[in-house]
Amino acid sequence: MKTYLVGGAVRDRLLDYPVEERDWLVVGETAEAMVARGFRPVGKDFPVFLHPETHEEYALARTERKTGMGYKGFAVHADPDVTLEEDLQRRDLTINAMAIGDDGVLIDPFCGRLDLEQKLLRHVSPAFSEDPVRILRAARFAARYAHLGFRVADETMMLMKHMVAAGEADYLVSERVWAELHKALLERTPQAFFQVLRDCGALGVVFPEIDALFGVPQPEKYHPEIDTGVHALMVLEQAVRLSAKAEVRLAALLHDLGKALTPREHWPSHHGHEKKGLRVLERFCERLRVPKPFKSLSMQVMEYHTHCHRALELRSDTLTDMLQAIAAFKPENRLDEFLSACEADARGRSGFEDRSYPQAEYIRGAAAAAAGVDTGAALRQGLQGEQIGAAIRRSRIQAVDDFKKCYQSAVS
Repeated sequence: MKTYLVGGAVRDRLLDYPVEERDWLVVGETAEAMVARGFRPVGKDFPVFLHPETHEEYALARTERKTGMGYKGFAVHADPDVTLEEDLQRRDLTINAMAIGDDGVLIDPFCGRLDLEQKLLRHVSPAFSEDPVRILRAARFAARYAHLGFRVADETMMLMKHMVAAGEADYLVSERVWAELHKALLERTPQAFFQVLRDCGALGVVFPEIDALFGVPQPEKYHPEIDTGVHALMVLEQAVRLSAKAEVRLAALLHDLGKALTPREHWPSHHGHEKKGLRVLERFCERLRVPKPFKSLSMQVMEYHTHCHRALELRSDTLTDMLQAIAAFKPENRLDEFLSACEADARGRSGFEDRSYPQAEYIRGAAAAAAGVDTGAALRQGLQGEQIGAAIRRSRIQAVDDFKKCYQSAVS
């Protein structure tokens, strides 16, 4: 049984990057022989097995033949006669098509190491164009390594453009799009993911709501970068600085979707974009089957980010109602995530990147004051039904008002 370390583990070892998981390739064996050795089969579309002790993945060498459109349109051939080079040739990028044998020698038939040195994301063969998921993967690897200076090779970018023009990206299914998006959001430079998709023309197909923001102007006084799409990617960049959570980064990216709905005659003003964008965001989340925690935070940030920016000017009742709407009074609240996304929006503008955001601490203080209200007092007063909620709201407004006066006194 000949085994080789392949894929990301080899790539990241050469880059001195942390190796999070190892994948192994098996050449010259059958599925029956793997099971006889104690390996547990787990692959649905092709033969993959878990090692009986390490539980690492071992895949049989295979080739693929295009049989239809989309990423499922393949016939997989796994056979003991498939060579290591034939298996590596079906992979997406040269930097992912390297292997290391038991002797520790690097096997690199497609010059992946050279592309690592030249910081290029280059396709292995024309077969790259047969799977639309590879467009997303190339973009995700750009997000992973852009901070090191990596870029998509010119010929690969041209191939990706041809794929989009041929309609291959139209066959991407929501589960795969969300899986790649989620991974990209956790990378060091996720904004590069969307820029690559835009450069090859796929952004309008895969994420039309985000693509629609480009070319939409904003008031230069508040947005020196002017373009709303540029602003969205700048906000995402700032969100990376403020939070490691994918939920925060997605909420920051999507907060201004409503600006794409503003009629041209009203540009660059976008009155009411916070609420107008909610239905767009709803459709986005439904189409991609976005998990509920992501959706709920994104909805809150979209609807209330302007309130957050104006927190120091808001009336006590308005601020209290906002805190109630974003569930800030619940023990397991997401106030910090909400504030991080809003702060990213405030900083995601040309020249604003390092400005302070006192609104965050102000809102935390107001939330703490309101959450400290004795909610049981309403029950002890004999109130019932809606009267209880109204009484609690009045008490919280008073607590916020008291906090506001103390805050103003302290800063004056």
